[in-house]
Amino acid sequence: MTITQKILAKAAGLDTVRPGQLISAKLDMVLGNDITTPVAINEFEKNGFGSVFDRTRISLVMDHFTPNKDIKAATLTKQCRTFARKYDILNYFDVGDMGIEHALIPEKGLAAPGECIIGADSHTCTYGALGAFSTGVGSTDMAAGMATGTAWFKVPSAIKFELSGKLPPHTSGKDVILHIIGKIGVDGALYRSMEFTGSGLSSLTMDDRLTIANMAIEAGAKNGVFEVDDITREYLKGRVSRPYTEFTADSDDDYDEVIKTDLSEIKPTVAFPHLPENTKTIDEITEKVPIDQAVIGSCTNGRISDMRKAAAVLKGRRIAKDVRCIVIPATQSIYLQCIKEGLAEIFINAGCVFSTPTCGPCLGGHMGILAEGERAVSTTNRNFVGRMGHPGSEVYLASPETAAAAAVKGYIGSDIFAL
Repeated sequence: MTITQKILAKAAGLDTVRPGQLISAKLDMVLGNDITTPVAINEFEKNGFGSVFDRTRISLVMDHFTPNKDIKAATLTKQCRTFARKYDILNYFDVGDMGIEHALIPEKGLAAPGECIIGADSHTCTYGALGAFSTGVGSTDMAAGMATGTAWFKVPSAIKFELSGKLPPHTSGKDVILHIIGKIGVDGALYRSMEFTGSGLSSLTMDDRLTIANMAIEAGAKNGVFEVDDITREYLKGRVSRPYTEFTADSDDDYDEVIKTDLSEIKPTVAFPHLPENTKTIDEITEKVPIDQAVIGSCTNGRISDMRKAAAVLKGRRIAKDVRCIVIPATQSIYLQCIKEGLAEIFINAGCVFSTPTCGPCLGGHMGILAEGERAVSTTNRNFVGRMGHPGSEVYLASPETAAAAAVKGYIGSDIFAL
């Protein structure tokens, strides 16, 4: 079996599972946010549930429209808050104690190797970076999961991504996953697991891995998962005290295909509108693409290493005239670390907005909506039509370093690192 199949077999109480098999699995965590949880609560109550399966295994994170942007957002958050109080949900995170959910959950030690996790948000696949099976579901499945602690799955087949080499300068996990999606397409891993292994793992930080796993869904994958190694174990120290199980795949024969990637050949990569697969390395960009906005943050790239890389580019420089740059640390602790390290000062001196943690602009929610005809370079994960605002706007996906360099230059182009 593959890593994912072994985790699902354990969760289903079975010795083995096979691709395509339908199983009922016990859940280690059920996750929701301020947009998806209210729908789940409505279903929970409509179906007459009067209790949750485990108050310690449900996580509710208010992050998409918080601090509340309008009356509707405030009403939805109030509904979540009331539900959390009623059922004494241990892991409820609100303003002042919250963060962007897919950065906060690993930071708080709420995901661990071998666990089976669902979340009513498509980027729940992030926790595969820790060796967990983690996938996004609809709010109805979230409601059933909160009540019963179980969910059904069709066991996925898998693609093995064998990584070798070491990333060159100005590249990171974001460039790796954009490279892969550009290669296999947005449906290249449709309802399959993307499983990452190989000698190249040793050169990828946990932040790199979280970014790569986060965007597995952008290739259509059911989940993304990394083989557990010493880097994983070191990250878990002091965060996860409960027992966990590490799984490795049995053999290459268990995979649909094996794709080899030499990290040393990865270049800074940008996904052009309107799909994450529409990628170009910066040396392939023949004409300058003027931008109106840069966003550095999100569940994909709002971690402390992302902040440091962006600050290294912006230090002593100014954002180009007529460009708005919005920097959003992904959690309160990252926000505080930015202040302690002087990164916040660098961002502000460069002419950036330094925001409290929120998903905000990523989904066109608030804190950076685009008008018709505007372009943004963003470290977020999607660039669909209208993703960050007007249907006539454009989003270019990139790493924090690339986004920061483009913000200084005022455009996306092959010479942006010649600062």
